[in-house]
Amino acid sequence: MNVEAKAAAVRADLAERDGVVIAFSGGVDSSVVAALAHDALGDDAVACTAKSETLPAAELDDTTRVTEEIGIRHEIVEFSELSSEEFVANDGDRCYHCRTMRLSAMFDAARELGITTVCDGTNASDPGEGHRPGLRAVEELNAYSPLLEHDITKDEVREIARDYGLSVADKPSMACLSSRIPTGLDVTEERLSRVEKAETLLRTWGFEQFRVRDHDGLARIEVAPEELERALDADFVRAAREHLTDIGFEHVTLDLHGYRTGSVSPADDGGAETADGTETDASSLVSGDLDLGAEYPTAED
Repeated sequence: MNVEAKAAAVRADLAERDGVVIAFSGGVDSSVVAALAHDALGDDAVACTAKSETLPAAELDDTTRVTEEIGIRHEIVEFSELSSEEFVANDGDRCYHCRTMRLSAMFDAARELGITTVCDGTNASDPGEGHRPGLRAVEELNAYSPLLEHDITKDEVREIARDYGLSVADKPSMACLSSRIPTGLDVTEERLSRVEKAETLLRTWGFEQFRVRDHDGLARIEVAPEELERALDADFVRAAREHLTDIGFEHVTLDLHGYRTGSVSPADDGGAETADGTETDASSLVSGDLDLGAEYPTAED
C-alpha cells in the first residue's frame, strides 16, 4: 500500500468515530495525525497540548502556530510532572511516568468534551527504536495510534506532512527537557530552566540539531556532525562558556561525539515527541537576565 492509500485509510478510520482528541506536541507525528483527523472529522477533532515544566516555551508557541496552519481546534491543559515523586526520581521509567500523566490529562480533557477516543502520534518506526517505556503507557491507557495501526513509518509521516504543506514536515524530533538530565539525577525546575535557557541560546546562534545535557551543573553540548566545525570556533567557545556559566552551569563542555539520541540514559530521547502539561508557566523558565539581543556568534560569523 502506498503512502496516499495509507493516509486515506487513516482518514476513513477516524471518520467512523464520533470525535477524537489528539495528544498534540507540535512535532511532525502529532501534526500529521491532527491534519488527517481534521480532514476526517472537522470540528469534532481537537488537538490538545499539555503544558508543563518539561515543555520548552518555544515548543508551546509552535503548537499554536501549527494548529492554526491545520485549522484544527486547539486546547491547552496544564499539569506538573514535578508533582510526581516517581518522575522526579528520574529512573529508567521516567518516560513511562511522564507519558502516563500526559495521556491521563488528555483523557480528562476528552471526557469534558464528551469524546471517547484519544489519539497519539506513535508511528510504525517507533516500536523498533530501542528502550521506549512511554509506549507502555500508551498501551495501558488504551490510547489509539492511527499511524502505527496503519503501518505508517517516520519517513512516510514526513511525506504526508509535505503533502499537507505543514511547516514541521522536516522538523527534527524534540524530546522533552527532562531527557537532558541523566538517569538517577533528580529532575528539578532549576535544572530544566538552565537547560532551556542554554538551548534557547544555541538556537538563537543558528544551531539546528543539538542538545545541552545537564550533568549536575556540568553542561555537555552536543551538536550534529555537520555543525561541529562551527561549535569549535573560538568565538563560539568563548561565548558558550561565558553565557552558560551566567545561566547557572559550573562547567561547559563540547561532546566531540556530536549529537546522539539517548546519550544520558537508555530511556532518553529516542526521537520521541512530547505531547503536551502544567501549573508552572513554561515561559517562566526562560525569563530573567538572558539577553537574546546580545552580540552572540551566529552561523554567519
